Amino acid sequence: MRNEERAVQDGAADIAFLSSEKSSLSTTDPEQRLARLAKAAGFSHYLFAGFPHGDNGGFAGNHIFSNWPESLVAAYDEDDLFHNSALVCELRKSSLPVSFDVSAFESSAANPKNQRITGLFRELGFRRTFAFVLHDADRQPYIFAFSGARADLSRQEAMAHVFSAMEFLDLYARLQVTEQPLESLSSREIECLRWSAAGKSSDEIAIILELSPHTVVGYLKSAMRKLDSVNRMQAVARAFRYRLL
Repeated sequence: MRNEERAVQDGAADIAFLSSEKSSLSTTDPEQRLARLAKAAGFSHYLFAGFPHGDNGGFAGNHIFSNWPESLVAAYDEDDLFHNSALVCELRKSSLPVSFDVSAFESSAANPKNQRITGLFRELGFRRTFAFVLHDADRQPYIFAFSGARADLSRQEAMAHVFSAMEFLDLYARLQVTEQPLESLSSREIECLRWSAAGKSSDEIAIILELSPHTVVGYLKSAMRKLDSVNRMQAVARAFRYRLL
C-alpha cells in the first residue's frame, strides 16, 4: 500500500474514533455521558474520582461516578488501598495517561489484601486499565480510569479519549453549584482586590488606578464586607475561591 493511501486510511480511522467519542457527549446527564464515553472506546468499566490527598484518602470519600458493582466499591473502600494503589502512585508521578494490568488498584506496597482485591477485579473483567488525571478550572484534580478486556489504546485513540474526557469534566464542573458572595462586587472593588493580591499597598493601588488612597481604602472595605472578611488577606482568599480573581 502506498504511503499516501495508508495516511488517508489512518486519518479516516482517527476521525471515526473521534466522531464516535463526540457522539457519546450528546446526552446531558454527566454519568450517562461518562458511560457512553467508556463504551465508545471499548471499555466495560469506568471510574471518575477525586484525587486522594491528605486526610481525604479513602475511596468512598473520593468516588464520584462509576459502574463498578456496589459490592466491589464497598470491598475496595473497606480495604483502604486507593490512596496507595499502584494506579494513584503512578499518576502522582506522571502528567501523561498510564496503562495497567489487573493489578492497577492493589497497593503499591506489599499488602496481604492485594491478592484478594486483585482477584475480585480479575473476576469482573478488569484486565487492562487506562487512567489519567485532569484538572478543572479551579485546579482540582480528578482521576479517570477506564477498564476492560480491550487492548491498549493507540496514541491517536488515547488523544481522542482524553480530549472527550476534558469535555466531560468541563460539563461536570459547570453543573456543580458554585459558591458565590451574597452581594456582587463592583469592577473597581475587584480591581483593588486584584492589585492587593499582587502585594500592592493602598497608596500604590491609588497610583496605578489613578484614584485617591481614601477611595481605594473605601473600595477594599466594601469588598471585605461583601466577602464577609475581617481583613484584606481573607478577602483576597475568598475572592479566589469565588473565582473573582
